[in-house]
Amino acid sequence: MPRFYCPAPLQTGLALSLPPGAARHVQVLRMQPGDVITLFNGEGGEFEATVTRMGRSDVDVEVGMHHPVEREAPCQVHFLAGITANERMDWLVEKATELGAASITPVMAERSVLKLKGERADKKLAHWQGVAVAAAEQCGRNRVTRIDNACTLAQWLAQHPVSAGSGVRLVLSLSEGTRPLAEAVQGQMNVTLLSGPEGGLSPAEEALALSAGFVPVTLGPRVLRAETAPLAVLAALALR
Repeated sequence: MPRFYCPAPLQTGLALSLPPGAARHVQVLRMQPGDVITLFNGEGGEFEATVTRMGRSDVDVEVGMHHPVEREAPCQVHFLAGITANERMDWLVEKATELGAASITPVMAERSVLKLKGERADKKLAHWQGVAVAAAEQCGRNRVTRIDNACTLAQWLAQHPVSAGSGVRLVLSLSEGTRPLAEAVQGQMNVTLLSGPEGGLSPAEEALALSAGFVPVTLGPRVLRAETAPLAVLAALALR
């Protein structure tokens, strides 16, 4: 059954018009009145909905039964992603959403090729949020990965001081003294994961992370690409 994100209050018996993106998708699928779809708004569970009218550019539905199903990973991961080149960042957001990341903060690292500010930053963040929405629709998640505002590592640390109950902080590192992922996590259910762009974090950025309580972790002897390494961590945490 086709699934669509509908960021609006949903309840059984409600009649509503689908948001433009979902409406276009329904029309592309050539659905007709009487066809049933699935709607979710990111607040928990999903709803059946029946198409009641197909307009030229809009689609009306009636919301049906609610199903309190969740498909979230057992470990909540907040991902600080060093911004990679355009296509790789899109791919990273898509796959991180599929693997259950709770949030993604694009980090403007010293070695990031893509620099964001002003209107360009707003457009990129909206684009990445759209990528996350599409990935959630496809993979069956009923909650959408939140894309936070892009910032430097120093800015993020200033806004998120270490506090009790905030879980463990991990940074992917090739330096000496790293710990295996499983050992560093040790059953934690709330993880903040920091990963650099192509070329990794600079020595100064890694030192800053370590001073703020991040634990350096390794995924083994091979050097993985910037878009591969954090996904390996997410997969390990989601599938344990």
